[in-house]
Amino acid sequence: MSIAAKIGCTPQTLNDWVKKAEVDSGQRAGVPTEMAEKMKALERENRELRQANEILRKASAYFAMAEFDRRSK
Repeated sequence: MSIAAKIGCTPQTLNDWVKKAEVDSGQRAGVPTEMAEKMKALERENRELRQANEILRKASAYFAMAEFDRRSK
């Protein structure tokens, strides 16, 4: 009986865990888990900031036009 079956997972899952552990310990090339999580969080924050900037840009244009219309009357 294989180790994967003994611990209740597939051989591929066990192989993935071993590879991830090797990357995290520096024994294998790749992006460590901690760094991948940090990059994912920064990408999410970047996306949210871009959305906020777009909203602010649109609001600024809207209020600038409203002010222009108010002054021209």
